[in-house]
Amino acid sequence: MNPVTPTSGAPLAADASRAPPLSHWRRYRALYALIAVCLAPVIASYLAYYVFPPSGRTNYGDLIEPQRPVPALALKLNDGSGYDLKRLRGSWLMVKVDAAACEQTCQQRLWLMRQLRTMTGKDADRIERVMLVTDAGPMETMLLREYDGTHFLRADRAELERLLPAEPGTRVEDYIYLVDPIGNLMMRWPRDADASRMKKDLSKLLKASRIG
Repeated sequence: MNPVTPTSGAPLAADASRAPPLSHWRRYRALYALIAVCLAPVIASYLAYYVFPPSGRTNYGDLIEPQRPVPALALKLNDGSGYDLKRLRGSWLMVKVDAAACEQTCQQRLWLMRQLRTMTGKDADRIERVMLVTDAGPMETMLLREYDGTHFLRADRAELERLLPAEPGTRVEDYIYLVDPIGNLMMRWPRDADASRMKKDLSKLLKASRIG
């Protein structure tokens, strides 16, 4: 007797329905590969700069440890519209905190941030400057013009104090903070910091990082 051969696709379909589902890894491996490609340059730059630095290389600014992602802050532009700091992702951010009046010391910091960005030369476009204004006072038009290119954003001071670390006896206004291109708060420079040494920190980071 000849063996019976299937005359329809039903048995095959049934076998297919019993096939084991694709594993989680196989289904999402393309996504994981994309994430790995995006994060690899940042991880490599941190390893090169902090974990395996050449002999004698040190940073001038204080590293913020552990590094912390900047959360979704309640920020507003001067016209009252909301602003998401994620719009600046992909750039290194120098961040200054102060009142709207921005007295002499505040203006000196804004000038320093502008000069530091200029001093990086061809890498200047990789850096953005941010001033977080902690009150509702008016800002002088001349100040906004003088430091055109700085992102002036209104912020809640209490919220900033929870996020930005400061040494005992100092205030968040005393520092310039640095946020990396993926949104991590990672360094701060103190009041009266040496501009040339700050520039060296920036240059090392920009050289070590392949993004931002």
